[in-house]
Amino acid sequence: MATSRAPGRLLAYIESRKNLTGSACGIAGLALTFTGLAGAYWPVVIVGLYGAGALIAPPERPSAPDFPDPSSQLDSLRADFVTLRAYLDEVGLPPAASGRLVELTELLAGLLAPGWVCEALATDPEGIHALSRAVHQDIPESVDTYLRTRWWTRIAPGTEPPERHLEQQLSLLHREAESLVAGLREAEARRQQTHTRYLEDRGRAL
Repeated sequence: MATSRAPGRLLAYIESRKNLTGSACGIAGLALTFTGLAGAYWPVVIVGLYGAGALIAPPERPSAPDFPDPSSQLDSLRADFVTLRAYLDEVGLPPAASGRLVELTELLAGLLAPGWVCEALATDPEGIHALSRAVHQDIPESVDTYLRTRWWTRIAPGTEPPERHLEQQLSLLHREAESLVAGLREAEARRQQTHTRYLEDRGRAL
């Protein structure tokens, strides 16, 4: 196994910055030799210059991982949201919970709609994470748990109505989405204020 890796390591070193820089310095040593400046110690000069070049060369570094950019994450999240809405359309919910769910999904749809709002969201990794969590986990879990609990309540009546918890959960998720919207709005307001100060400073400099 070690023997099979040796040619690869040798090729990697040949192509490395250290070898290329050292070779360039070694060639300079050859030039000194041909001009007679290296004298009788030309082999030492060439080897020394090669070693010095290899030492001063910047170290090799692995390539950074190529993760998907925020816009591609939002494209995937938008497709998943369409799948979620198709699932929700098949679920029968009580009127109050259904109304809260519509308010929540409409707000999320506005955030995910292509355009400048979505572009602003792409600059907020925490916002993308919160939105992804709502689509992939929170909303499906809230609805599915309600459906399961509702079945048990029907065969064992007298317990707390499950729709009460569902309404509360959807209200909390709507509040989180509103907080995300408020954060994006504040970021745009700060951007506008910054541009105003820039124009004022530029005007005073005239």
